[in-house]
Amino acid sequence: MNVMKNIKIEKITLNVGAGKDQAVLEKGLKLIKHITGVDPIKTFTNKRIPTWGLRPGLPIGCKLTLRGAAAEELLGRMLKAKNNKLSNNHFDHQGNVSFGVHEYIEIPLVKYLPELGLMGLQVCATLERPGYRVKKRRLLQRKVSLKHVIKPQESIEFMKAKYGISVEED
Repeated sequence: MNVMKNIKIEKITLNVGAGKDQAVLEKGLKLIKHITGVDPIKTFTNKRIPTWGLRPGLPIGCKLTLRGAAAEELLGRMLKAKNNKLSNNHFDHQGNVSFGVHEYIEIPLVKYLPELGLMGLQVCATLERPGYRVKKRRLLQRKVSLKHVIKPQESIEFMKAKYGISVEED
C-alpha cells in the first residue's frame, strides 16, 4: 500500500453551544475542563441576528481542540459513549467524523458533577493523509487533489479498523 494513502487523526474538537444563556456557557466550560483537564476557549458571535437576540462579540459557546495521542485516546472514549455505533450521516464528504454525546456521564472515566447536571457536547474528528500540508503551508498554498481527498467510505473503513465501530445505514 502507498504510504501517502495512510489516514490519521489530525485533531479532535469538542464543542458546547450555549446560545445567549451565560449559565449554560459556564457549565460548558466546566464540562470540557472536567472531561479533558484542559481549559477550553469561548466562541463569540460575528453577526447581528436580532430575532435571536445576538450581537457581535457576545459569547455563545466554548470549544477545545486536541491533537496527537491525547486526541486518539479521547476519540476512543467518546465512541464508547456512543456504544461504538455511528451512522452514515456522521461522515462528511472530506471524510471527517462528527457526532454528539447526549449526556457526558456516558463517557468512560467521567464522573457525574451535581453542579453541571446532565449536558451533552459535540465531537468532531478531522482526518488527514500525508501531503495535506500543501493546503496549510504559507508559501505556494494549493488545494489537495481530488484523488487524495479522503472519501466517506475510506474514513468509515479507517474508523472500523482503528476503533472497531459499526456503521448503520440511514
